[in-house]
Amino acid sequence: MTGSIALIGFGEAGSTFARAAGWGSRAAAFDVAPVRRAAIEAHGVTLCTNIAETLGGAAIVLSLVTADQALAVARECAGLIAPDALFCDMNSVAPGTKRTAAEAFAKTRRRYVDVAVMAPVNPAHMAVPLNISGPDAARASEGLCGLGFTKTTVVGDAIGRASAIKLVRSVMVKGIEALTAEMMMAAHAERVADDVLASLDASKKALNWAQLADYNLDRMMVHGRRRAAEMAEAAQMLRDLGIAPMMTENTVNWQQMLGDREINPPPAGYDAKLAAVHETSTGEN
Repeated sequence: MTGSIALIGFGEAGSTFARAAGWGSRAAAFDVAPVRRAAIEAHGVTLCTNIAETLGGAAIVLSLVTADQALAVARECAGLIAPDALFCDMNSVAPGTKRTAAEAFAKTRRRYVDVAVMAPVNPAHMAVPLNISGPDAARASEGLCGLGFTKTTVVGDAIGRASAIKLVRSVMVKGIEALTAEMMMAAHAERVADDVLASLDASKKALNWAQLADYNLDRMMVHGRRRAAEMAEAAQMLRDLGIAPMMTENTVNWQQMLGDREINPPPAGYDAKLAAVHETSTGEN
């Protein structure tokens, strides 16, 4: 390749970065999709015919493929990447998947870095927040800043830590999105959307996330059984409306599970509450 950047995958993220940073011929890229190969050339990036060609001479490699291909791509690159190059795995996969990928690099004595993209690449472009972890995280942060990224944060030296922060956060963020869909479909069907939204605005609490986590755990521990019964009725309402209660049914399960622990009164602080849940779970085994 003619530059020092290798892009494996040229979808939304890869094409956005290449265009926004103006990498041009500094970068080489490979993608299995013909339409994306055409986009590589359109961005002035060197088009390669395979992964090995893409990696040749690269100082930093950005893996931006689909989640189901991330591990296979990492394993292939582990045997091809230059000894001093950095492989930045920027794919949204489980921390365990990244630790497994890192093992392949450890066997070949190559450098693997866990990078989590913490927000949509559009419209943030090169200002998208990147969390970075692994033994070479500091070096990767410096290298990514050199490529034009402006918001890099080293979150630790353990592979998987960056991805754990992203995916655990996604449990909440994407979960709220799914709950919103379930709620609004029901509200629309019952013609009460404006009233429901106004009620939510009126009951909104001015708490930070640590306080909210503690408060929500407290309510579930104290009132979980009663709330489970209420949510079972909510699930029935959704079924009556022809809406699958996918989120609501599992809310029933969580409320019932924590209520059944009988941790009442709950200890102060979310750490103590979670420890109490763990202790009662262990006691059942």
